Amino acid sequence: MHQQPYELPGTADGCRRILVVDDDPTVAEVVAGYLDRAGYAVDRADDGPTALARAAAHRPDLVVLDLMLPGMDGLEVCRRIRGRGPVPIIMLTARGDEDDRILGLEVGADDYVTKPFSPRELVLRVESVLRRSRPAVTGNRLGAAGLTVEPAARRATKNGVELALTLREFDLLSFFLRHPGRAFGREDLMREVWGWDFGDLSTVTVHVRRLRGKVEDDPGRPRLIQTVWGVGYRFEPGGPGDPGEGAD
Repeated sequence: MHQQPYELPGTADGCRRILVVDDDPTVAEVVAGYLDRAGYAVDRADDGPTALARAAAHRPDLVVLDLMLPGMDGLEVCRRIRGRGPVPIIMLTARGDEDDRILGLEVGADDYVTKPFSPRELVLRVESVLRRSRPAVTGNRLGAAGLTVEPAARRATKNGVELALTLREFDLLSFFLRHPGRAFGREDLMREVWGWDFGDLSTVTVHVRRLRGKVEDDPGRPRLIQTVWGVGYRFEPGGPGDPGEGAD
């Protein structure tokens, strides 16, 4: 399915619009206050159906989405919003719920923040995701092994068919195409692709697995994005494969 390049809509005065979805009024108020002071236009919803309605009425530049919501959980809200287009999503999860965080990434969230969290950290995460979601002003077309990436348009294809990639998946594929044959640790990828010097490294693992599912002919035996045991990952445009490789 053809997917239009994502263009950040903003508001009439140029402010980025953030949709905050949380059924805890205290959390929502604090988050909205910090984002407002950082210069964003903030819309709020306290349940899934309301969030979908708000997102349809005024497409946000980014969604801050709580996982636990009444009526419809955050995973389903994330799926439905992502089904409408590549809107960046940061998911809020409870500390210790690793499985839920991974599920959030697998349904299309770009990042997550665990509760309790620092509102200042959340604002920094929002700024990071938005910065990386903007189309590049310049950038050469990249290509290898039937894959092509157009950074300026944020468009990627496999054998001429457009790929529906999240913002993080697009950045990860672009990075691999720029550095064929070189092995990178998960810490390296977190720093170079995510722009973070800290974070949960399982985020990288999940995004690599999702990207393999979209670019590999057989994701269970990946030939392009190979695991380098004890190091991390390597992109091999014409590699011999990755015998015995699983989801990691």
